[in-house]
Amino acid sequence: MILKAVRNNKIESYAIILGFLFIVTLVVYFVCYFMNLGIYSIIIALAFSSISCIISYYNCDKMVLAMNGARPANEEQDRLLSSILDGLCIASGLPKPKLYIIDDPSPNAFATGRNPQNAVICFTTGIIEKMDKYELEGVMAHELSHIKNYDILLSTVISVFAGFIVMVADFVLRFGFLGRDSDDDRESNKLDIIIFIIGLIFLILSPIITKLIQLAVSRNREYLADATAVEFTRNPNGLISALKKLQADESQMRYVSNATAHMYINEPIKKQREKTDIFSTHPPLSERIARLENIN
Repeated sequence: MILKAVRNNKIESYAIILGFLFIVTLVVYFVCYFMNLGIYSIIIALAFSSISCIISYYNCDKMVLAMNGARPANEEQDRLLSSILDGLCIASGLPKPKLYIIDDPSPNAFATGRNPQNAVICFTTGIIEKMDKYELEGVMAHELSHIKNYDILLSTVISVFAGFIVMVADFVLRFGFLGRDSDDDRESNKLDIIIFIIGLIFLILSPIITKLIQLAVSRNREYLADATAVEFTRNPNGLISALKKLQADESQMRYVSNATAHMYINEPIKKQREKTDIFSTHPPLSERIARLENIN
């Protein structure tokens, strides 16, 4: 099951990368179209999208950490986390990820990176303070499961590209129309008009598309990560207790990007946390707890 999930995650990740490459090319082409760059529009769009995809792929973990205000863990101050991580890496056979901390009282955690060799696990100060050793071990095992299952590649790529698409779409919708005057519009041929309409529709829909992709890839992977975490720890009670504490905690993170919210073990935005419909990025904690309690 895990091997199948890893294979599917890799396929979906590279398919989404190609999809976003296509989206970025269209968005940048539309920007160039507004700027009257003519034949150079498609050249610039292809070059920009290709370079941005390469840079994003190899720096996606740094971008996600920057978006969430994370800092490297201090070996002395975070010795407990480091020792828990050492033990779980031995149990899981994974290389030791880098450990980062977010200074925030709300309990939460996430993993990021493009592969197990370049992975990062990030904990908030709130989760460190509010949970005991076995609960932290359960959360750490959950995040290591995302690394082993290659969920991190998929979720990290989505976070980076979702943020980029929303930013560019917002820019064009706000300022793009200033790039063409009425004379240009009168001289536009039918093809230009078609491109204009398609581009405008695409820019409006692109943030919605990225959100739907986030929803599609997040929910089921949490269940699999919970089950895999139990295989690492051989103790479901630690993760069950941790999830119950997250369920009881009503605090919201002070700063979190919507582009990375789906990566956390628990929905970091309180108003989104209360949703249990198809538009939720996380399955209900009550369902996750019930599934773990049914593990023999």
